[in-house]
Amino acid sequence: MANKDTRSGILQGTLDLMVLQTLATMGPQHGYSIGARIEQASNHVLELNMGTLYPALMRLEQRGFVKGRWDVTENHRKARFYSLTAAGRKRLEVEKAGWAQAAGTIQRLLREDLA
Repeated sequence: MANKDTRSGILQGTLDLMVLQTLATMGPQHGYSIGARIEQASNHVLELNMGTLYPALMRLEQRGFVKGRWDVTENHRKARFYSLTAAGRKRLEVEKAGWAQAAGTIQRLLREDLA
């Protein structure tokens, strides 16, 4: 299992991608549910704190990739819900393609090392 330093290092470069993918998959969500879904999907290898997630959501909103609106949760609490914009969908596809290319490159390098 990765240590905390490794987990936070991974998050710095991938959090936006994970948030965009979560919204594309699940539809509009509030910040806590986005974080919980990312943790669940990673089998709790990634542990997000709200001090990391909310600045990412604000950054994505400022860039026009997500849109935030105030609403009430199922627990009757006021929360900001985020949804993917058209620009966010395009950005997600660009990011996914970049990750696929990077992963392919790393896999090739690992195979060469092992051969």
